[in-house]
Amino acid sequence: MSRYFLVVDAGTGSGRAVIFNTAGRQISIAQEEWKHISEHGVPNSMGFDTVRNWELICRCIRRALQEGNIRPMDIAAVSATSMREGIVMYDKGQRELFAVANVDARADNEVTYLKNEYPLFEGECYAQSGQTFALGAIPRIMWLRTHHPRVYEQVDKISMISDWVLTKLSGVIASEPSNAGTSGIFDLSTRQWVPSMAAKVGIKDTIFPPVYESGTQIGTITHKASLECGLNPGTPVITGGGDVQLGSAGLGVVGAGDCAILGGTFWQQLVNLDSPLVHPEMDLRINPHVIPGITQAEGITFFSGLVMRWFRDALCQEEVHKAHERGIDPYAYLESMASKVPVGSNGIMAIFSDMMHYGKWYHAAPSFLNLSIDPAVASKGAMFRSLQENAAIVSMMNLESIFSWTQRESDSITFAGGASKGELWCQILSDATGKTVRVPYVTEATALGGAFACGVGIGEYGSIAEVARSHVEWKREYTPDATHRALYQEMAEKWKEAYKVQLSLVDRGITTSMWRAPGV
Repeated sequence: MSRYFLVVDAGTGSGRAVIFNTAGRQISIAQEEWKHISEHGVPNSMGFDTVRNWELICRCIRRALQEGNIRPMDIAAVSATSMREGIVMYDKGQRELFAVANVDARADNEVTYLKNEYPLFEGECYAQSGQTFALGAIPRIMWLRTHHPRVYEQVDKISMISDWVLTKLSGVIASEPSNAGTSGIFDLSTRQWVPSMAAKVGIKDTIFPPVYESGTQIGTITHKASLECGLNPGTPVITGGGDVQLGSAGLGVVGAGDCAILGGTFWQQLVNLDSPLVHPEMDLRINPHVIPGITQAEGITFFSGLVMRWFRDALCQEEVHKAHERGIDPYAYLESMASKVPVGSNGIMAIFSDMMHYGKWYHAAPSFLNLSIDPAVASKGAMFRSLQENAAIVSMMNLESIFSWTQRESDSITFAGGASKGELWCQILSDATGKTVRVPYVTEATALGGAFACGVGIGEYGSIAEVARSHVEWKREYTPDATHRALYQEMAEKWKEAYKVQLSLVDRGITTSMWRAPGV
């Protein structure tokens, strides 16, 4: 009898169900886009709709089973991964009371209050958890207490969104380190919640569920969940993890010193560490990996994938139409245009994400600088290439910051996610960083990491690290051009000067930041 693993991936922009066989080969996938809720009258809010999104996930599970022609009884285990930082709060009956997605930034006043009343507290939290208030749970819990006190009084437990998926499946509220760590109420060394952080600012310190390592069975599919999603009652439910950390496992990035860039809606630059170091100026975030004993230093390039989607949809409808006529992806068509543009994008500077400054995280207004009224110079191809170069240059600066601080450097970068499909983008990244860039075959690395967790949970594999190393295969490799590397370093210096000026316009209230952390 064939056996399979099913992984639910609750991402920033969509929910999906992915099925793998026990050898790690993807069998089927079902996906639906979702949108997060902006609460009326609450600026910068991004709520997570647990009712509609659970219905969406159930549809994806049923469709993945159907499209893979797989019987529910043949699913050997189920796990989940999700966007990090998103939280769900429950009452004593496990009813969801409040949920927010990852970059919810409603708690601006709460962060300001914390910084003023507890000036050392953020630094203390960062030293223990590797997280700042930017995306942390404490300010959001305080916001709920202030604005919805009756709801807050009912709160009995809190979990992350990947944990919530498993709660819906198993009826068990539990957490694991890689995603719980992004709440900021966590200890990098012990890999456990730190309730005293909550108690210090007067919020409930009894709401934190048990923590189990990724790949641990916490329960089985309940009868209720079976009726809703179509999986068999009694199927083992296994702890998963945060999308970036499970994605790292799916790419074989599991050992100390391994380096990766995950190029999706955000770009994450990751370097694995064998001890939980924290940055002296809080410029970088530090997260627990799904591999015990490993933490990850992380830089983030904000909204790189989302900016590309905006450019395509807002400015390139003619190119999208032509791409569809030719039967190719619109991004591939735009990249073919960009490939005809020289290094430097004819001088165009893309001002979108800044490099990582986690302790004071905000961005300039989205813009292009140094445009020309000559359409041959400021073409769509040149603008598209400038966006690619911007993502690569910011990634390079984030990695250089990590390498300089940790005194560890890798000769190669594992590059995955939607951005890695573009051959030009891969080469630009190699040239900008001066590193060999390797692209793996796997396309659903995050879900594959969840499949590894399933296998560990039922004894199919020995450990996530062990199976991850044995499964990675390389599709393409890119080596840097030294001349281009020098040009990109010059461009980076000019870009940093330009970005400072653009940030000053935000500071003066002349332009509007693309995104800013609460309280900044």
